Amino acid sequence: MNPQIDTPEALARLYPNAPAPASIAKAIDHVDANYAALIAASPFMVLATSGPDGLDCSPRGDRPGFVTVRDAKTLLIPDRKGNNRLDSLRNILSDPRIGMLFLVPGHGETLRVNGTATLSCDPELCEPLAMAGKAPACVIVVHVEQVYFQCSRAVVRADLWNPAAQPPSSSLPSAGTILHDITARNAAVETFDGAAYDAALPARVKATLY
Repeated sequence: MNPQIDTPEALARLYPNAPAPASIAKAIDHVDANYAALIAASPFMVLATSGPDGLDCSPRGDRPGFVTVRDAKTLLIPDRKGNNRLDSLRNILSDPRIGMLFLVPGHGETLRVNGTATLSCDPELCEPLAMAGKAPACVIVVHVEQVYFQCSRAVVRADLWNPAAQPPSSSLPSAGTILHDITARNAAVETFDGAAYDAALPARVKATLY
C-alpha cells in the first residue's frame, strides 16, 4: 500500500464521512451581522497571500475592530508600520487572492475570510483609519468571496488562551539571539550584536507602532 496520498480518491478513502451539514451551511459569500461582530471584536488576524516567490502568511494586529467592514462585500485593512519587506503587498500586486484568519482573545471560534484584494492610498480610505495621528501608507481593500467560522477544536486542543499553558520567555530564543546565531553562521554578513538588539527592541517597537 502506498502511504503517500496523491489522488482525490485516496484522500476520500482516508476521510469517508461527508462534511456535517453545519460545516456547509456556515459558509456564505458576504459579511453578515454575526460575522461582522467577530471582526469588530478581533485585535489579531493572519493574512495569507501568494506571489511569484511562493506563499506568505503575515500577522496583523491592532485594537479590536482595526479591520473595517465597509459593507457586506468589502473589508478595509490598514497597512501599519512593519519591517518594509512588503511581502504581502507585493504578492497582492501579482496575485490578488488572499485568505484571512481572525482570532478573538478568549473565544474558541475563529473566522475565515477568503477573497481578492487591491491596494489603495486614497486619502478618503487611509485618513479615517489613522492611529496616533498617523494614517496608514495604504489600505488593503478586500473583496469578500467566502466567510465562515471555524469551530473551536484547534483552540481547545492548543489550550491557547490559558495563561498557565504559556511557556516562559526565558525558555525561548530571543529575537536578538536568533539574529546573532544566523549572522554568525554567514561569513558574508556582519554578526548582529544580539544583546544590544534585544535591549533596544522594546523601546523601538513602542516608538514605531504607527
